[in-house]
Amino acid sequence: MSNGRKAHWKTSAVSDMTTGSPIRLLLGFAAPLFVGNLFQQLYSAVDTMIAGYNLGDTAVAAIGATSALYSLLVNLAAGLNSGYGIVAAQTYGSKNYPKLRKVAGAMAALNLTVTLVLTVLSLLFLRPLMALMQVPDTLFHDAYLYIGVILGGMVTTIAYNMFAGFIRAMGNSRTPLYFLIISCLTNLSMDVVFIVGLGWGVQGAAAATVIAQGLSAVLAGVYVFRNYKEVLPRREDFFPDWPLMREMTGIGISMAAMYCVVDLGSVVYQRSINALGLYMGDAVITAHTAARRIIGIMMMPLGSISTAYATFVGQNWGAKKTERLKQTLKQVLCMEIGWGVCSCVMVFAAGGTMVHLLTNTTSPDVLQNAVLSLRCHFLCYPALGVLFALRNALQSIGQKMIPVLSSGVELSAKLIAGLWLIPRYGYMVVCLTEPVIWVVCAAFLAGFFLFKKPFDTREEQNDRWGKGLKRRLGT
Repeated sequence: MSNGRKAHWKTSAVSDMTTGSPIRLLLGFAAPLFVGNLFQQLYSAVDTMIAGYNLGDTAVAAIGATSALYSLLVNLAAGLNSGYGIVAAQTYGSKNYPKLRKVAGAMAALNLTVTLVLTVLSLLFLRPLMALMQVPDTLFHDAYLYIGVILGGMVTTIAYNMFAGFIRAMGNSRTPLYFLIISCLTNLSMDVVFIVGLGWGVQGAAAATVIAQGLSAVLAGVYVFRNYKEVLPRREDFFPDWPLMREMTGIGISMAAMYCVVDLGSVVYQRSINALGLYMGDAVITAHTAARRIIGIMMMPLGSISTAYATFVGQNWGAKKTERLKQTLKQVLCMEIGWGVCSCVMVFAAGGTMVHLLTNTTSPDVLQNAVLSLRCHFLCYPALGVLFALRNALQSIGQKMIPVLSSGVELSAKLIAGLWLIPRYGYMVVCLTEPVIWVVCAAFLAGFFLFKKPFDTREEQNDRWGKGLKRRLGT
């Protein structure tokens, strides 16, 4: 490795978050990450808008009827890559570059396996899954065409998440942003060509999404191979290092379980919403789809800050700078809560306009139900920000069970709502279930941080335990 190459790698492609102003580093990392996540959300929003403006409310409902199933499968892969990225960030923080090469090799092998398994199984059992989700007969054909194309191209989504996750673990959040901007513009162009020009309907929207995601994956992959040659796996790094594989698999499964437990509940949740559409009409599904798109877009600042904080925590935990973590936590929580309050104000002021701009709908039922959902959700957005920050921080220091437990609470609540409350009490339960979950889970994690102090070193925890024991013994 030449000195010039080494200097180039360290200054232009990598950001060391173990030194310097924490907030400046976090905001500098989170800002491009936010814009990138926003553009990623625009994949779905653009499909919804062009379908709504050109194909009508039924097309919007067809796209939304299986969105929870797609999220479940994709977030399984995304959760695994988030876990792998935590190991990469910790390894980079400890400056263990030989291990970092092995981490990169393991990421490639594990993602290849996951891609093959998810693609084959999801396509093989797609029709039974859609029937289980009670997709209405009026939407079934279009919904099947849309989700079938998306799942067939799942390799593009997983590949991009793998490359982008590795780049971000190195502290570089700007480069994935550029690829996503190009990809989103490609998606928009392809949507216009396939839907408006060629008349391919919702199947054209799905094809545009897959092509655009494939482009972002290729660009990210080329960047990794050109800029991270020093830490890319060599031939010997592809031989299994079983202790490392167990470490990566453990954290990856923990993150994937956290994501998938939530999304499994969302599948049951979506099933109940589809069932409501059987007797309340497709307007309910359209309203829910529109509200979810807006919730996802407005969630991006919360997710970006918490993702930046996860990388920050991973690197500083690997460098054993625990005091730096404690000092930054309150500032991160203030940023999350601040955006939650601002977004709540925006939704109450212009929620109906947002729904109309997104779908071009003029249906009073769609507008009324979508705005009701938005207002209920955004009242609890500050709690969601707290939940994101604390849960990601725990994962980044290897605390696996508590985040999964909080996700288990969310699964239980969604199962109860989906199987019992929504069929009995209707759409209002759809609007209230997730906000209540956010508040409960945020309070649970805040209590864990307050009493357990997970950022303390082992010596600090032992010292605190000893002092507590002396107080109880009166000595």
